[in-house]
Amino acid sequence: MKASDADILIIPGYTNSGPSHWQSRWEAKLSTARRVEQAEWTKPVREDWIARIAEEVNASTRPVVLVAHSLGVPSVIHAIPHFRNRVAGAFLVAPPDVANPDIRPKHLMTFGPYPRDPLPFPSITVASRNDPFGSYDHADDIASSWGSFLVDAGESGHINADSGHGPWPEGTMVFAQFLGRLSP
Repeated sequence: MKASDADILIIPGYTNSGPSHWQSRWEAKLSTARRVEQAEWTKPVREDWIARIAEEVNASTRPVVLVAHSLGVPSVIHAIPHFRNRVAGAFLVAPPDVANPDIRPKHLMTFGPYPRDPLPFPSITVASRNDPFGSYDHADDIASSWGSFLVDAGESGHINADSGHGPWPEGTMVFAQFLGRLSP
């Protein structure tokens, strides 16, 4: 599949992705990419985020490729039962451990626990060995339950602009390979 064959939905996490974040850069470069905007980025409500993602998937006119980061990941997973249109694949980056009682802010725990059913579409989960919001072992466990291919990003923090992943060329290459393997 080529990027032009898909509606690429950029799904940021808590507080949105700023202009130097890799998601914002991808959105600017990919002509068929659009951000799923949330009404409230700093006080997320699970049901609202799920509804917005489902609304965007269901409004798409081409196969959908989801590109989720952080809190966007559990939002996508919870939204799956509401999808009426075809999702060709999902690129899931830095899934937080939303069942961890030490997570801050505490209200992010309302996005947990993750459903553990196999995903109905191909997916890649990219996880860091030193993500402050979720352990690599947690990411390995949930990716395995979803049937998602796990990519070890090494010691990459939360894979965001703060951890030096603005341009993120390695992510771009992995995403391009993933996209190339999807059926239009």
